[in-house]
Amino acid sequence: MILWKLLPPSTIDTNDSLEALAPQITKSILTGIADTTILDSRAVKLEDGQPGWTIIATGTLSSVKLKMNITMALKGTRFFALLAMTPAATYDSFAGDINNMVASLHVGIPQLYGIPREQALILSGGESTNPRMYDPATTNGSGNKLVYSGLVSFDSQLKLTPELAESWQITDGITYTFNLRRNARFQNGRPVTAQDFVYAWERAANPKTKSDTVLTYLGDIVGVKEMKDGKTDHIAGIKALNDHMLQVAIDAPKPYFLLKLTYPTTFVVDRENVESGSEWYRTPNGTGPYRLIRWDRFKQMLYERNDDYYLKPPAIPYVIVNLFSGVGLRLYEAGDIDITGLSSVDVPRAQEPTGPLYKELLSSTSMCTTYITFDVKQPPFDDKKVRQAFTLAFDQQKYLDLVLHGIGLPAKGLYPPGLPGYNSTLKPQSYDPGLARKLMAESKYAGAMPPIVYTTSGTGSDTGRGVAAQVQMWQQTLGVNITVENLPSDQYTDEINAGHHGQIISGGWCADYPDPENFADVLFHTGADHNRGNYSNTEVDTLLERARIEPDVSKRIDMYQQAERIIVDDAAALFISHSQSYLLVKPYVKGYVMTPIDIELMRYLRIDSNKLK
Repeated sequence: MILWKLLPPSTIDTNDSLEALAPQITKSILTGIADTTILDSRAVKLEDGQPGWTIIATGTLSSVKLKMNITMALKGTRFFALLAMTPAATYDSFAGDINNMVASLHVGIPQLYGIPREQALILSGGESTNPRMYDPATTNGSGNKLVYSGLVSFDSQLKLTPELAESWQITDGITYTFNLRRNARFQNGRPVTAQDFVYAWERAANPKTKSDTVLTYLGDIVGVKEMKDGKTDHIAGIKALNDHMLQVAIDAPKPYFLLKLTYPTTFVVDRENVESGSEWYRTPNGTGPYRLIRWDRFKQMLYERNDDYYLKPPAIPYVIVNLFSGVGLRLYEAGDIDITGLSSVDVPRAQEPTGPLYKELLSSTSMCTTYITFDVKQPPFDDKKVRQAFTLAFDQQKYLDLVLHGIGLPAKGLYPPGLPGYNSTLKPQSYDPGLARKLMAESKYAGAMPPIVYTTSGTGSDTGRGVAAQVQMWQQTLGVNITVENLPSDQYTDEINAGHHGQIISGGWCADYPDPENFADVLFHTGADHNRGNYSNTEVDTLLERARIEPDVSKRIDMYQQAERIIVDDAAALFISHSQSYLLVKPYVKGYVMTPIDIELMRYLRIDSNKLK
């Protein structure tokens, strides 16, 4: 019998030599075989000259005495073993054939699409059935920064850097003149012009596009709101002075305006591509560092390096994304993908100093805040005392310890650590079940609590562990009844933004750019597109509107901190945690750095082929 077996890397430490690994691997392979005895253990050469190790052993299986050849080889993070066994009495007659087979072995790394392994970065991901997620004008995520790009971006050190705009001038704080790179081209070879930006931004502002993000990221430009409201067909504040000069006028001097232009809503798109059909996004003609050249639905997406990229093309020729291929950690341990995130459940194992994953673990605190929104227009959360009672009935530390396994920082308020405006001295609404019950008894809904619906993202009737824990705390402390409503994950944001939700909404926010305006103004100003809880406070609005145009940094930060204190006191939301991110990155992937804001890192990476051999 002959068996060629791939062993999971999690069972071995591939930093050890073959000689050191051989006894451990042999023991694993011969599980179930009794009375094993090793007769010989020696180094061998495979056909391609790669080193291997062979062990000759005997053992008994079902009363039959066997003689076995176990030949092992290591390729990258994959360990292979060949087992050939026969009855001991006949082994010598097959020994020549077995030795020839061992000598002819060639160990290679599996390829996808026929691409050599050292030329591809392999990742895992999902695939949304919602086409709005792939359109820069309508995506609510970080967008596809492999394919698309804008005027500016953040580099791996979060420094604002030129992209399609080579340079710019600012006049009186309100007029921006962007000089586009003359070598910038769409991936079909057509030059990028200022008119392309006018088209892309007016398309995003067109009410027919139904963008939930255009006012958040382009709303400072004169005329964007008017076009979004259907009052005009063009944006007054943008003008193509010529093919390579774009002029943009905003409504007041705002220090964060350029930072907003890193978000996908502001990225350029090719009109002919967009208007080619309803599934244009499957064959995008972008300007980014990679081209999407193949998309096998629910299987794989293949990106090829854009050699005409206006900046330095990426070092890695291909990026392959395996869709719905399994649990990230398991795929990573099997060597099927190169990078994966870790859930809080898996972090402790990766942090074990003697474990095989420890040296490949990266971590950082992200500029993210997880929170629960109360819709203040829906009873009973139109009553401040009810909102405060729900906040005080939540045991934050217990939740972090038991549900998040200690992964994450307790949130005192809206702003995450590292964000300008973060206030370490802010006093949060602490866990106090007695006071929570007292406030409920004093509320106008005491004894007459309406049905409460908690809307979250999920499948069927399953309730996620975190949501279940939150609901249990409220029910036990406050005696309320709560129904959990799951919405499909790829439709969740659209449904919530359309107002199709209960009184409680799960969610969170991660910084798109490092400015408190991106949190307070975007999430809690009256009428803001992402103000899902319909919170409205004139004092908060005044502070936020003044902070938008305040040139003094200290005064501006103080205004944002004042606004945060009011939001916390009003219990507009229940702030839970600030995320800690954990990633595993293969040792042959070079240049990866953890950043607190999601940026496009693929163009900064390279693969060390020597580490793969």
